[in-house]
Amino acid sequence: MQDRWLALEGLDNVRDVGGLPLGGGGTTRRGVLLRSASLHYLTPADVAHLVDEYGLRLVLDLRTAREIDKDGPTALARAGVQTVALSFIPEEGRALPETGDDTDPLLRHYLGYLADRPDSVVDAVRRLAAPDAGPALVHCAAGKDRTGVLIALVLDTVGVSREAVIADYALSAERIEAMFRRWTTAAGTDMPDDLTPHLPRAEVIAAVLARLDDEHGGASGWLLDNGLDPASIRRLRERLAG
Repeated sequence: MQDRWLALEGLDNVRDVGGLPLGGGGTTRRGVLLRSASLHYLTPADVAHLVDEYGLRLVLDLRTAREIDKDGPTALARAGVQTVALSFIPEEGRALPETGDDTDPLLRHYLGYLADRPDSVVDAVRRLAAPDAGPALVHCAAGKDRTGVLIALVLDTVGVSREAVIADYALSAERIEAMFRRWTTAAGTDMPDDLTPHLPRAEVIAAVLARLDDEHGGASGWLLDNGLDPASIRRLRERLAG
């Protein structure tokens, strides 16, 4: 897990999803898909690395329109990298979708992405699987919740072992302090006394995947049931798993 981090000046939580073990043997390909936090603090050197060295061609921004408008165009968009906004949260609505029971609030939040914006989730996967997609980056604000759910679905679909999917999701915990330090320094505010509520919890993404197993036969089943074509599933597996 550890050698997948990218060392960038303006981005703390960014890593390649390559190098993860596949259930049938082998590992996911490197240089295909990055996951990250908001790109707001990217430096010119970061942009040059991502565009010229990594070859980045596509960015999927999972934030809401309000979040995007607040920050303005990213440096990657200004550099000409195709950037597509696919919010996982209804613009008019429910920041914490309800399920009508005592489900863990974070789990409700994650299931809400799938219930409220299946169009965005499916479109994101379709774009990652497109024949001309090229190296891509998926991000939201912190790169752990909306991004974490989408990447977990992608990894499960291409056959990454369940243990590795969960471990990749939880790995963002290592960068939470660094992200909050960057954000609070920029805003001139104090660090939170306790960062525990902001940490990704492995049991939550495990519960999401278990729900998809029970109701759809896995992430790929959920994607197919919500309109993704089988050809996109095949291309996604070819791109990431070979």
